[in-house]
Amino acid sequence: MPSVSSSVPPATPPSRDAVVAALRTAGCVFAEDEAELILATARTPAEATAMVEGRVAGLPLELVVGWAGFRGLRIAVAPGVFVPRRRTEFLVEQALERAPGASVVVDLCCGSGAVGAALAAALGDIELHAADIDPVAVRCARGNIAATGGQVHQGDLFEALPVALRGRVNILAANVPYVPSDEIGLLPQEARDHEPMVALDGGTDGLDVLRRVAAEAPRWLAPGGCVLVETSRHQAPAAVEAFARAGLATRLAVSEELYAHVVTGVRPQAPQAPGPAGSPAR
Repeated sequence: MPSVSSSVPPATPPSRDAVVAALRTAGCVFAEDEAELILATARTPAEATAMVEGRVAGLPLELVVGWAGFRGLRIAVAPGVFVPRRRTEFLVEQALERAPGASVVVDLCCGSGAVGAALAAALGDIELHAADIDPVAVRCARGNIAATGGQVHQGDLFEALPVALRGRVNILAANVPYVPSDEIGLLPQEARDHEPMVALDGGTDGLDVLRRVAAEAPRWLAPGGCVLVETSRHQAPAAVEAFARAGLATRLAVSEELYAHVVTGVRPQAPQAPGPAGSPAR
């Protein structure tokens, strides 16, 4: 693989053609687009050279430039943190459709905090909480949602959240790991080598964490509040069943364009109290 540093002094910006050639040789399918992004992001010629060398060595592009695009936002990412995918934007869209006036939002299994940051950007003034079991992810998420005034907590699923949130959450977005354990080896090398297993491995059938979220979510949702998870096409029926068993009104939404499947569960509204004897309830 060519190295741009061998022929370009660090004080001289690498040319676009040289960067494209290096990326193409390394097997980057979108070499032209990546070259433009690297050259636009680098603050110095030396940094541009280092970025190209990192990409040629196999680093994911998002880790090379230090951020990932997500619903028009630049989400900072760091080594060892799950990189948000474009298909997860569909989860955000479904959340906004189900609860457009939400005031209390939780981003569970938050990773970089991309989902929480996107919901805050769309909803405006909300109470935002995010949580992850991985301390590296928690540090990254804190930087991404700092401007929203949100709080990021470390711990295992709901154990990380303040007890005061029980029964108050309008949107509970949980981008849980859902790759079956024996399929981890089939993932692209960038994911296998650079993202934490805790953010990928969903157990034997990929639904271990999803089932835990479904079982516990009703205790945290406000009446009419919704919990949303991303899953795969072949896992969707079992995911819907898990939500239904938890007493949630369940819906599956599919985006063919993004190849995204989102299961939504809504906590039923509290039953209306009857009016006085002889008069109708209002």
